[in-house]
Amino acid sequence: MRAYGLTHRGAVRRENQDYLRYLREENAQLLTAVLCDGMGGAKAGAVASSIAADNFMAHAANSLDETSTPSDVRAILTEAVSYANAKVYDRALDDYSCMGMGSTLVALLVNGQKAYVANVGDSRAYLLSKNRLSQITRDHSLVEDMVARGKLTREAAQSHPKRNIITRAIGVEASVRADIFEVKFPPGTDILLCSDGLTNTVSDEEIRRTLCEQKDPEKVCSVLLNLALQNGAPDNVTVFVARQ
Repeated sequence: MRAYGLTHRGAVRRENQDYLRYLREENAQLLTAVLCDGMGGAKAGAVASSIAADNFMAHAANSLDETSTPSDVRAILTEAVSYANAKVYDRALDDYSCMGMGSTLVALLVNGQKAYVANVGDSRAYLLSKNRLSQITRDHSLVEDMVARGKLTREAAQSHPKRNIITRAIGVEASVRADIFEVKFPPGTDILLCSDGLTNTVSDEEIRRTLCEQKDPEKVCSVLLNLALQNGAPDNVTVFVARQ
């Protein structure tokens, strides 16, 4: 298994409020990765995303091992998200400058040929298998809810003026619920984590084609970032790829 990720402030923003952490065990098929996209005034978004990612990793990476069962991994994800949420929420209560801050979170735990994904907000996880790209996660966003209710088409959602309004976030309330997904991760498959800075500027087809054409995760990330920058990248862009 190979893994690589990068994050960039984009072409417009002065600060990068995305935060990416990952750890791959050299002698085992174990991987822990988390991507957080902060929100909040001034620098509070960066504070929220860094606290969320660091505390998620502190719990999850230390808990996952080769003996972890599927139920163990689900529990690890649930507990790590709750731990991260509490840390962000407590900081916002204690620090006036951080009031109202929050963060998205999408995380990946790999144990052998099984992968587990948790998400809160609109940062995404995708799976590429047999040259077919599928979105693992479902956005917690206003436009996604409108699409689910039949009030908005998927195409219209891409350019809707309220597409960045999320309905669930880390640290905004005392507790939060993450959606958890289990997928097969055999040799020849890829999992991509990304912030909305990528998906708002690069199409799913461009993402699929890049994953298919590039042989190395580092090159995949570089090409996808460059595509986002070429398309204006008004937001921070973060990309992470794990390849079996």
